[in-house]
Amino acid sequence: MRFCPVVSGSSGNSVYIGTDYTHLLIDAGVSGKIIQAGLSVLNVEGAMLDGIFVTHEHSDHIKGVGVLSRRFDLPIYATEGTWNAMENSLGQIARKNKKIIYSGEKLEINDLVISPFDIPHDAAEPVGYSVMAGDIKMTVATDLGHITDSVKNGIADSDILLLEANHDINMLKSGTYPYSLKQRILGEFGHLANENAGRLLSQMTTKRLKHVFLGHLSAENNTPSLAYKAVENILNENGIKVGRDFSMEMASRHSVSRCIEL
Repeated sequence: MRFCPVVSGSSGNSVYIGTDYTHLLIDAGVSGKIIQAGLSVLNVEGAMLDGIFVTHEHSDHIKGVGVLSRRFDLPIYATEGTWNAMENSLGQIARKNKKIIYSGEKLEINDLVISPFDIPHDAAEPVGYSVMAGDIKMTVATDLGHITDSVKNGIADSDILLLEANHDINMLKSGTYPYSLKQRILGEFGHLANENAGRLLSQMTTKRLKHVFLGHLSAENNTPSLAYKAVENILNENGIKVGRDFSMEMASRHSVSRCIEL
């Protein structure tokens, strides 16, 4: 089973999760051309994909969804609220490729089991995803306004985790964003700050956890080094050591990150 962030950041997000038999994307928030180029690095062709799972309707998660579905006849999986919010942005989608999923209900595609879970974000009906092959669990949890039981349950016992570390609070507060946008990002349905990512990760670390990607960084209000250090410091305060308890790295904004295979 492979977990590979294709792109991750405020400008666009997509994650490839696959086995020898099944190939999935979680989100496609950049152009179809960029997604295909990223997949080619992984020796995956667009025609090999079994579907795209969408977390929510914001453009940095759906920009390439419609074109990929049309180009490769791919099913698109999303909650009903997300479908209602994004359908007009996708262009023409074949009826058979419109798949509605429900938070808390598992879906099997070949040898993978996909479990959507509720996330607190200012979108219609957003979800994160955990994906299992046998007893291996890989999870994508971004766009988190705050930490909820649903998020914790979704992340629990993951082997691989992509976790949002969106912004440095001081950079955001002193930056050029309008006050209303700053309040949205800092709010209960905005994005997860570096320190809060560290707190969540320190609560969810188990012996099963092997690798963490920190992702969905703001280009304007964060840097990879700030995010990494902030999370690492909070882990250290809680007796958790990167490199001993699990490995951790930043997901790349514009190129395919390291592929983790279990």
